[in-house]
Amino acid sequence: MPNMGKKEYDQLIHEQYIARVAFQGEKYPYIAPFLYVFDGKSLYFLSTKYGKKIEHFRKNPYVTVEIERYNPDLSKYAFVSLSGRLVEVSDDFSKREVRSQFVHLIRQKNLSENIMIALGHSSQDSTEVLVREERNSIWKLIEVMKITGLKNTATRQRSFQ
Repeated sequence: MPNMGKKEYDQLIHEQYIARVAFQGEKYPYIAPFLYVFDGKSLYFLSTKYGKKIEHFRKNPYVTVEIERYNPDLSKYAFVSLSGRLVEVSDDFSKREVRSQFVHLIRQKNLSENIMIALGHSSQDSTEVLVREERNSIWKLIEVMKITGLKNTATRQRSFQ
């Protein structure tokens, strides 16, 4: 499988919005899906303030993030993995800006109201509650030490659906 260049994997990261984050677990890695936003430079994640991921984050914030895109029949696929460290965003201005980006993403992608449950809210809550309340934490991926972007090169290519 050939490598993707920076422009290609940045585009993949920009187009998608769900990532899998692998934490170092007790005996086995712990992998969890996260909604994310990408500002062209950094990845930000919204995390509930409860669950196993919090335990693992506090013990060891070094993670690998995986983002993928594929056709249902796997005739075309691509993925990028980024190894780095998560930090919690604490600056009030930055948190508000990133939370607004999540609201925009949810609306732009027309995500189900059930996404609010995954973010620690009720499905009846409006997305604006993400900006007004802090029921979740914002994590930023920093110190990215390794980026691997791969894609298939099947002879019969189909466009992504």
